[in-house]
Amino acid sequence: MRDEPAYDDAKVYAIPMRTRFRGITVREGMLIEGPAGWGDFCPFDDYDDPAATGWLATAIEQCTVGWPAPVRERVPVNCTVPAVGPEHAHRIVAGSGCTTAKVKVADHPGSLLEDLARVEAVRAALGPAGAVRVDANAAWDVDTAVANLRELDRAAGGLEYAEQPCPTLEELAAVRRKVDVRIAADESIRRADDPLRVAVAGAADIAVVKCAPLGGVRRSLEVAAAAGLPCVVSSALETSVGLAAQLALAGALPRLDFACGLATVSLLDGDVVADGSSLLPVDGHLPVPATASAPVPDPDRLEEFRQRDPARVAWWRDRLDRVRAVAGL
Repeated sequence: MRDEPAYDDAKVYAIPMRTRFRGITVREGMLIEGPAGWGDFCPFDDYDDPAATGWLATAIEQCTVGWPAPVRERVPVNCTVPAVGPEHAHRIVAGSGCTTAKVKVADHPGSLLEDLARVEAVRAALGPAGAVRVDANAAWDVDTAVANLRELDRAAGGLEYAEQPCPTLEELAAVRRKVDVRIAADESIRRADDPLRVAVAGAADIAVVKCAPLGGVRRSLEVAAAAGLPCVVSSALETSVGLAAQLALAGALPRLDFACGLATVSLLDGDVVADGSSLLPVDGHLPVPATASAPVPDPDRLEEFRQRDPARVAWWRDRLDRVRAVAGL
């Protein structure tokens, strides 16, 4: 058995998205095998090499040492509703089996009317007892966020929370003082120079943690403890291999007060594990990995979703080499 990741044998994959999400239509990454199993290295293209070192650390943790022991066997999850029309949004939620929905808003300037229709459709699909949260991906200034969140809160019949409505912590704090909606910090934590020292408590009610950009499960547990807020674990659009790390984080958190944003494999038009093995929710929950390792990729699925563009394969291999160099590996 090898004692370090087999970087040279990493598999480059490309899986189409069912709907454009986060501006992408194809999800790409690399699967790396190590002594403890497999890791998923899949930073988005807009992450520079230093920022991508966290993603590599997560993959290395996955495939070399595994994860801490969990404190729960399953995790409640929300379904994710991309920037789609209201009828499509209703279908996504109605077919998800989840009682919480995270709705993407602010997909483009002037999207409020579309966002309101989408949120209303989601509320109709969930019924009055379900929880609706929105994610603006830092698209608004303070005044826009305040005005839009008041409208969206009314359309939802009450929002559970709003994720990262503005870019900075100062703006989040200003919005938080002016609206009756909980504020969740995401980018403000994971894109901080030092996520362990971000003073989010005055700017947010909830901390969103994603172990892929933060550098692994153990590092993310430290970030969650330092934040001092209730935490939601959210996916970075990984395959089931990478998603297992996020589930391991959610499974190891001492407290888990909210559903997590981990029902995202359904946004991909395929997966790298065997049919029937994808991490898809049942009754609004996902299982925490029973072992301290990720699912094993299936050879047939790896071939089906192998990146066939030589230029992109070369781009990913060069990127891996550069990020390893930055990380000192």
